[in-house]
Amino acid sequence: MKKQTAVIFAGGKSSRMGQDKALLPFGDYPTLSEYQYRRLSKLFDKVYISAKSNKFGFDVEVINDCYEESSPLVGIVSVFETLDVTEIFVLSVDVPFVDGDSIDRLYREALVSKDIIVASSPYGIEPLCAIYRRTILPQAKESIEQNNHRLQALLDSVDTQVIEFDREDVFINLNYPNDYHRAFLINKVN
Repeated sequence: MKKQTAVIFAGGKSSRMGQDKALLPFGDYPTLSEYQYRRLSKLFDKVYISAKSNKFGFDVEVINDCYEESSPLVGIVSVFETLDVTEIFVLSVDVPFVDGDSIDRLYREALVSKDIIVASSPYGIEPLCAIYRRTILPQAKESIEQNNHRLQALLDSVDTQVIEFDREDVFINLNYPNDYHRAFLINKVN
């Protein structure tokens, strides 16, 4: 069964990568963004990308930040202010091995009463692999007003459910050029 709404977060500065990682080629696609978009489109009814602008070379709906500040928190609030949805699945563009089984598990184990259902990997909490519900909006806006953009602070201030994953390989994050090259090779083998 398809889930409703996913948002790929691709608005980061990519300073450690040295170039925009969302636009690097990956798999059989010209960009990591399109790779993620095509994968999630098989699992969700609707997939969007959250970014500062539409820098993507394929047909996708981009949700731009509604605030001057730039952070994943601003992106999440902007998504809820733009879309009429009760919940969204959020995934960072730079975690290309988060698979359908992991996403299905988040949804299967999600408690209806929780505001956020977030994955936790051997690397720690993964706030950009999570289900966010509209109920977080008042607290998220207050955090922005207080200039506290840390997603961990939001997770701590609302009713959050943490789902533990023990596989490191699923949550490999492409921050540096060597991370990207290693992941690119892994993807070619698989």
